[in-house]
Parts: sequence; C-alpha cells; structure tokens
Amino acid sequence: MGFYENVHALGHQVNTGLWGQYTKDDVKRSLCKEQLDEHDLQVLLSPAAADCLEEMALKARSLTRSHFGHVMQLFTPMYLADFCINHCTYCSFSSIYDFPRKKLSPAEVRKEAEAIAATGIRHILILTGESRTESPVSYLKECVMILKEFFSSVSIEVNPLSEDEYKELKEAGVDGLTLYQEVYHEETYRKLHVKGPKRIYRNRLDAPERGCRAGFRTVNIGALLGMHDWRQEAFLTAMHARYLQDKYPECEIGLSAPRFRPFLGEYNPEHTVSDRSLVQIILAYRLFLPRSGITLSTREPSALRDRLIHLGVTKMSAGVSTEVGGHTQQGGTPQFEISDGRSVREISEMLKAGSLQPVFKDWDMLEAELY
Repeated sequence: MGFYENVHALGHQVNTGLWGQYTKDDVKRSLCKEQLDEHDLQVLLSPAAADCLEEMALKARSLTRSHFGHVMQLFTPMYLADFCINHCTYCSFSSIYDFPRKKLSPAEVRKEAEAIAATGIRHILILTGESRTESPVSYLKECVMILKEFFSSVSIEVNPLSEDEYKELKEAGVDGLTLYQEVYHEETYRKLHVKGPKRIYRNRLDAPERGCRAGFRTVNIGALLGMHDWRQEAFLTAMHARYLQDKYPECEIGLSAPRFRPFLGEYNPEHTVSDRSLVQIILAYRLFLPRSGITLSTREPSALRDRLIHLGVTKMSAGVSTEVGGHTQQGGTPQFEISDGRSVREISEMLKAGSLQPVFKDWDMLEAELY
C-alpha cells in the first residue's frame, strides 16, 4: 500500500472548514512537545499559528542548528532539454506553446558542466521536459557519465520513471531524486494537467517511493504552492514526507516549498501564498520533520531568502538559469522567472555574513563507491 490510500482521508480531515477550530493555546501546547503528530501539524498550519511565528521560529532555528549545524548546502540546476508532450496549464514547457525547443548535445553538456563547476558548485540537479523520445533514460545516463567528471553529487528532476529505470540511473551515478507532485488535491490536479502522461495522478504520486526503493540517497518532494489551498497542500506534503521517512529510514527525505512564478502563458493561481504564509509553512515543516532537509529556490526574492536562511532552510540554489543551456547560451525559453539572480559567490558571501558556512560538497560518489 502506498501513500495514495492516505491522500483522500487526510484531505478530508483538513478541509478548509476545520482550520479555524484551533487556538493560540493549541499552538503553545504543540510547541512544548518533543515529537509532533499530524494533529500538531494541523495546529502549526492553522490561522492561530500565524500569530505565533516568532515562537515557532525560535524552536525551528534551534532544531535546525541541532540537526544540521551552521551550514547551508548549495546547488544549481542544469536544464538539459525542454521538449515536452504534456499540456500543463501553468508551465512554459507545455506542448501547446510554439517556440524553438532545445536539447543539449554531449559537447554542450560538458561545456555547461565546466561553466558551473568553475563557480565551485559540486551539487548539480539536472532537469528535462517530459518526453521519453527526446530525453530517454539512455540520454540521461549519457549526460550523467559526463557530469560525474565535474560534480560529486548528481540529482535528477525528470518525468516519473519505473523503479528499474531509477535503478539504472543510480548505477550510472545519480544519487538524488527531486519530484514535485505539483498539487495533491486530485480534482485540481486533473484540471491543471490537461493532456499527456503527467495527467496520471497516481503515477506521479508513487514515483518518490519508487526512488526510495531504487536506493537513491536523497528524495526531495513538494507542492507548487498557489494551485490549491496552501494549508491543505502543505499538510499533505509534510505527511507524504513523514510516510516516506518512516518507511525508508535509510533515505534522506527532503521538502521544498516553491511558490508559483510567472511563465510563458497566462495562467494565474487561484490561491495567494503571502510571504508570511510561506514562512509559516517552512516553520511547520521544520518543527514536524526536524531531520528533513528543506530547500529554498530562487523563485523567492533575495531579501526574503536572506531572512529565511535561519528559519529551517538547509539547502539553497545559486547561480540559477531555468533555460536549456542557460549557463553558456542565451536566447532560450525559461521554465519560469527566477527572483534571485545572484551568483554563487554572492550567495556564499551573504551566508558567511549571516554566520553560516556554504557547503559545496558534502557527498562524493567516488568515495561512496569505495565502501
């Protein structure tokens, strides 16, 4: 049995009419507990907790430093291809848009890798649109073999694959998987994913678990905030992470809290997620899942990212481009607009000024292979 069996029961449990039942006293009781359950998670995501962010932040900061120290892991994405067969109403790579599609050749992958590695980054996240014709597993493996020469850790954010395909990529050198459900509310998911294999809700929902079974070192999940009620989405994301963490303790389960950003089309999310709400989500994640990494992307503006580094975040992107070949080429179509365009060096200096140590390498595939 997978997490799908839990989704509807949990979603009904936290429908929008129930959030107002909690009080500040409920929040204080949850903050006094050493281990939090799903009821405490609901409390910390409730409107009542919005008035207790300072108290939540103090405990979140203490937990983060206790489990992760005064460090921040840095990484950057590399977009390999933007060919996609899905029609998703919120994505620039959607198949309905007519623009010159790109796919990096092995030589171009090497050139991108050299440019990124020159910044000091040693953690790379490779991304593609969803097209098994243009970006098959064989192509991913070919790219990974090149990237292993430059990076100590290679993660993937691609279309959901089978367990055997994930095992193939692990054997090729991939050690991490990132895969966002986008939206956990199944009815909304169907409305947003109009055509293509991404429309199959459960295939995507079960993919992180397939990655855990395949043996990836890290699996990172999240919801694209703004697509549905953010409290429900954050609750289900955290419960999904707890499910994976409990079932696969050997795998490091992480979370992201990306907010919708402008893209090529005209879609506007129905649910606003304010800066204050984002802070509440990140704090609730940290308090509920003290051992889980939390990633903060360049979707967020620099001033906000600078404030969030002490509130539970353990991993940040830097020197980002969301275009295929964007580190060495110009004129591509970005998947979404970034808000923090600072270089790796500028992010590193910001972290040091905040008494945090930027980490470029905390895992080495070669050393792991020796054991």
